[in-house]
Amino acid sequence: MTDTRPRVRFAPSPTGLLHVGNARTALYNWLFARHTQGTFILRIEDTDVERSEARFEAQLFDDLRWLGLDWDEGPARGSAGDGPFGPYRQSERLDIYHRHADELLEKGAAYRCFCTQAQLDAEREQAIAAHQPQVYSGRCRAIPASESAARAAAGEAFAIRLRIGAEPIRFHDIVRGEVEFAAEAVSDPILVRSSGMPVYNYVVTVDDALMQITHVIRGDDHLSNTPKQVAIYRAFGWPLPEFAHLSTILGPDKTRLSKRHGATSIASFREMGILPEALCNYLALLGWGAEGGTRETFSMDELAAEFRLERVTASPAIFDNNKLHWLNRHYLKQSPPDRLAALALPFFAARGCMPGELTDAATRAWFDKLLELYVPAVDQLDQLPQKCSAIFTFDADIAVREPENAAILANESAQRVLAEFAARLAQLPAPVTPEAFKALINDVKAATGVKGKDLFHPVRIAITGAHSGPEFDKLIPLIETGSTLPLPSAIPSVHARAAAFQRALAALPDREASA
Repeated sequence: MTDTRPRVRFAPSPTGLLHVGNARTALYNWLFARHTQGTFILRIEDTDVERSEARFEAQLFDDLRWLGLDWDEGPARGSAGDGPFGPYRQSERLDIYHRHADELLEKGAAYRCFCTQAQLDAEREQAIAAHQPQVYSGRCRAIPASESAARAAAGEAFAIRLRIGAEPIRFHDIVRGEVEFAAEAVSDPILVRSSGMPVYNYVVTVDDALMQITHVIRGDDHLSNTPKQVAIYRAFGWPLPEFAHLSTILGPDKTRLSKRHGATSIASFREMGILPEALCNYLALLGWGAEGGTRETFSMDELAAEFRLERVTASPAIFDNNKLHWLNRHYLKQSPPDRLAALALPFFAARGCMPGELTDAATRAWFDKLLELYVPAVDQLDQLPQKCSAIFTFDADIAVREPENAAILANESAQRVLAEFAARLAQLPAPVTPEAFKALINDVKAATGVKGKDLFHPVRIAITGAHSGPEFDKLIPLIETGSTLPLPSAIPSVHARAAAFQRALAALPDREASA
């Protein structure tokens, strides 16, 4: 290599959505490259033709960009790729794999295997019956090269296998230390199937070598693949890269993280309103910690400055949604109003309570106030419309019948408070200002002698339909100003809410009987 700086790669298959395990792998590769001023390469491993789809590749690009993980070399849409070692899609490199397989055949490091599937199945069944390892017997290893070539020329189907020696296969792992596999556990792995399609362990090794990858950073589910890849490196006489196998991510029940634990795809977290900086910050902490081990919030630049592979742990990491939510709340609070409005608006528009665009200055200013009040109360942005529902809608019939509300409203003190509140509110001009509302509450308190929650809970139910929520001095302006705005669904004013509530309260069967 002419450039000694590290070169790392993220090599996903476009067979599904990018999930948190692969996203963490991409992040660690990116952080390592940025920390060392190295090169981060994106390579698409799409040799599984039946399952690979262009839509998954497009989603992958979008997810990586959303996370802030830009690549220095990799595929460009509609072309073979950008960079000196392309193409970067394996489906466009098949001739490279076949040329190198021929090279191994010529030097005797690989051989043609003419075994049929039926023969291989029979060997496997015999091994199972004898409680022996299910490895290839090597029956085609001793076929003379001339006979092998003649059978191939005659059209007999064959696979290409790597010839494994008797010595154990050893390599160093930055996370796990020295690793050793017995040669018989590796057997003679297939490089190219009889269909002509090269297998994963072969193509990934050829790609890593030809793209001059210096550090292979990936999940520990690939650990068992590594001895086969090491053997392929050595068969070609190529230098080994450094390996670093990352620990498994587990769910709270200590089993491998999966859909049963909730959202696992990056697209799902985006749709939920998790910020990319929160997700990256959290994923970085799943198996790694900065020097000192107590700091928990990092910008991407700070992560890159701190990141060391030597600080990656081999112990499994537990995915904790509570910790992710804590980080998301932290970054939501730090986000400027313009960004928050742009991120939050689609969630409201999807519910039909806000327009798709904020072209009106008054509506925009009101929406900013709404977010300022409610964003600190949510874990993720998709919770906002429900959290703010009392602003946009008011159903008096539901409010008076909700069990907790009904228990509060049944108190004699609540009935006195509501009667006094309704009478005094009717005399206030609209819109009701925070100052006027505060004075009204003080007057109700003086007239009834009721104070504290016995005073405030009934009034809150009459205005919002719930006995808890934001402070009145922040809530009342949102309701009153919102009722004047050109929104898809009109917001009822304080007067309208109180009147509807009194009608619903009077219509209750027990109230009618007592009247």
